[in-house]
Amino acid sequence: MTDQTLHLSYPFTADAIRPLRVGMRVSLNGLLYSGRDRFHKHLFEGGASPVPLQNGAIYHCGPVAIQRDGAWQIRAAGPTTSIREEPYMASIIEKHGVRIVIGKGGMGEATRRACKAFGCVYLHAVGGAASIIASQITDVRDVHLIQEFGLAEAVWEMEVKGFEVVVAIDTQGRSLSAQVARSSKRALKQLI
Repeated sequence: MTDQTLHLSYPFTADAIRPLRVGMRVSLNGLLYSGRDRFHKHLFEGGASPVPLQNGAIYHCGPVAIQRDGAWQIRAAGPTTSIREEPYMASIIEKHGVRIVIGKGGMGEATRRACKAFGCVYLHAVGGAASIIASQITDVRDVHLIQEFGLAEAVWEMEVKGFEVVVAIDTQGRSLSAQVARSSKRALKQLI
């Protein structure tokens, strides 16, 4: 992992994310859209997106929010386990032009191939840091599909500043999870 942090701002174009490499630290600024199981299934089945995903970022997150004086405030915004979205993610990347997917726990082979083929990256957010991540959300612009999906599964349109993540799959198809697995196997062989 490198000590350098790359700062990216929305929109996240193909040119902006192409230099990212597995293990790099990234600080995101601008719009992120939350998306969980129901939203991914909705898009996969041909449903319309209420937000522009082209050159955008989907954050696998169901934030804890309260409404005060007519405005939403995010109290916790930790990442959701991304592998649950594996059946849908490659298709969404291809059809909607998503450039950044954020979550925890890694993604599968279909998503890795889609990142390489269509110019997308998968970024790890820190699990267990939900309140810290919430402090990096400066504004909730809107919330979509709340009636259809409920509060946790709704699509939250969030403005972030200094949201720090690590590149787990890059546009070359390299995978941090695969690298860790290989080095773990080598270490295990040395131990036994």
